[in-house]
Amino acid sequence: MVIGAAVVLFIASFLDTFDTGSDSTNAWDNLGLVMSMYVGGIIGAVLIVVARALPKPRKVVGLDLGQVGVALAVFAAWTAFWSILDPLGAFDDFDRFDVGAGAGLVLGLIAALLLAAGAIATPLVPALQAALVPVPKPAAPQPYGAQPPGGYGYPGAQPQQPYGAQPQPGQPFGQQQPPAPQGAAAPQPPAGDFSPFWFAVPVARPLFAEDGSPNQIAELAPGTWYLAVEQRGAALVAQTQDGRRGVLQDSSGIQRG
Repeated sequence: MVIGAAVVLFIASFLDTFDTGSDSTNAWDNLGLVMSMYVGGIIGAVLIVVARALPKPRKVVGLDLGQVGVALAVFAAWTAFWSILDPLGAFDDFDRFDVGAGAGLVLGLIAALLLAAGAIATPLVPALQAALVPVPKPAAPQPYGAQPPGGYGYPGAQPQQPYGAQPQPGQPFGQQQPPAPQGAAAPQPPAGDFSPFWFAVPVARPLFAEDGSPNQIAELAPGTWYLAVEQRGAALVAQTQDGRRGVLQDSSGIQRG
């Protein structure tokens, strides 16, 4: 509404201000009128729109931009009202009885009144207080046990937890521990050619006890990352996110992180 009224004000400034029947004049021939009514109203509309588009209110010389814009819009409507009552003002070049308000002055009055009404109604009507630029929504917390975006095969997860460390009490499942303080010794990988790595399975696979018994202690689910801590031939010793360790006998087709 404010933007539309400003556009109409700009158009009206080029139309006839006075209806003289002969010579045509527009608002740009009267500096006082064009600056106070037309340009003042347009500047007020710009300040209102800018203030609404900014995420936080901005102030210039201690004044809020939106409030200054509302004041200019009201002043433009006030000037338009009195200008249409007395179009010529102090000018006596025409017979006052033969001169009336032109299309530019009438249209400018309507636009200025709409502009002032929209500026005043905005803080009073809840439907007009919606932000012009949508505020970005905060990222929703991931559900329990959820993996980062990308699902199965996402290689972004890197181990930040020392080998064999258990989750701390009160720490949510799957949450990484905070980085070690500066100067602390980084955890060293076990000796040998094998280095722990993250992996995911393509299909659900059983995890058996480390003692070689056929007892299944867990089931690895696709789309979840697990830590391989040791290799035994073609099998892997894997650690789940809750700290349980077991042997993954079928390691074919796994996705390394």
